Amino acid sequence: MKAMSGDKPQRVYTSFASILNEKNAVCPWENVSITQQNSILEAIADEKPLGVYASPTPPSCIVYPQTIEQLAAVMTEAHRHQWRVLPCGSGSKLNWGGLAKDIDVVVSTERLNLLIEHAVGDLTVTVEAGMKFSRLQEILAGSGQFLAIDPITQDRATIGGIVATADTGSLRQRYGSVRDQLLGITFVRADGQIAKAGGRVVKNVAGYDLMKLFTGSFGTLGILSQVTFRVYPMQQISGTVVLSGKAEAVSQAADVLRGSALTPTQADLLSTLLVSNLGLNQGLGLIVRFQSIAESVKEQSNRLLEVGEQLGLQGRIYSGADEADLWQRLREQMHSSASVSAIACKIGVLPTSAVEVLNQVDIGWIHIASGLGVLRFEGDNEADKVLGIRNFCQSKGGFLTILQAPVKVKQQLDVWGYTGNAVPLMRRIKEQFDKENILSPGRFVGGI
Repeated sequence: MKAMSGDKPQRVYTSFASILNEKNAVCPWENVSITQQNSILEAIADEKPLGVYASPTPPSCIVYPQTIEQLAAVMTEAHRHQWRVLPCGSGSKLNWGGLAKDIDVVVSTERLNLLIEHAVGDLTVTVEAGMKFSRLQEILAGSGQFLAIDPITQDRATIGGIVATADTGSLRQRYGSVRDQLLGITFVRADGQIAKAGGRVVKNVAGYDLMKLFTGSFGTLGILSQVTFRVYPMQQISGTVVLSGKAEAVSQAADVLRGSALTPTQADLLSTLLVSNLGLNQGLGLIVRFQSIAESVKEQSNRLLEVGEQLGLQGRIYSGADEADLWQRLREQMHSSASVSAIACKIGVLPTSAVEVLNQVDIGWIHIASGLGVLRFEGDNEADKVLGIRNFCQSKGGFLTILQAPVKVKQQLDVWGYTGNAVPLMRRIKEQFDKENILSPGRFVGGI
């Protein structure tokens, strides 16, 4: 670990303030709001043995570059001094993944928020990484288009943060994941050099696929500055079918849906308590959204409703404001918690094992096609239960990763729980992009 002198925070602040000679471009730690301080402290730790907990040393400041050139200058300076950097957008998912170690400075891209190009006819859009997801959707809606991603915090999440954490949501049923929709990126390397990959056209196969490498890398390989996505025409009508009841019948309904000619845009299994909290009757739930022309949505919704009735399930079709409210409440139930000890996990299992997982947890949803989902544990002593569910998922060829948890829990547990053999390869990739290990050190798999 680097030796630290007592005046280091002031030196770090002064150094970046001289580069970003603009008002409020560098905020010293003591001027950061308490809410933001707490958010950052939930994401970092000092280097200590696994299981040893102590309050982390806060970073010296938060830096807000307003251009890609300023971001490059910031990283050049950090690299020169080997100051450790925690990149973020708005910070809505800073507490996901592992704890970043011994952070000197937080670099936020939220002021890099310009629209670069919207090629309406080509169905592509290029924006700076700090643009809010909600703002991008407003821009696209003006041309009857949308970005087919359903991130957790839609009002706060930035585009760069969504890519860095691979926060797709259940729209993957129809449109695929973040990496499937990403066409090009511009990023700043750990040494301050600006690099690009991909392009602004839908059919682009030239070069190494850095888009896939950066998606879900949690800011450990570089800082995204621009992204290019494919976008889609907005659908005419939307309708959502909810089926609920006995686990076996819900599982059968999901099997029928997977093997049918129906084309939902979203389709997820819901745990019993989640169904109850949403006022969707009792038992496990299956929530399915259809979006198309009016006749298609009506026909597909009714066909799925009939499947549910044949299996003895309760069913209802939601539309209009009721439908929008339902999906909003589902998102809030899954990702908002009054408990400071709550643990949120991302899981992946075979779709056929999804119901078996949901029968063992209180709050959870799992995508019926990919088997990816989110579980939430609310109690004060839930770590053992999390490990039990992880063991079950791994026994079924799946995984469980802890996204959000109290710092003390993350100090005690292996957040990623990775059991494969790719860690040496990941370390070599990390070394190629960030030899000095200054970007989000410790946040990724294997402490990378």
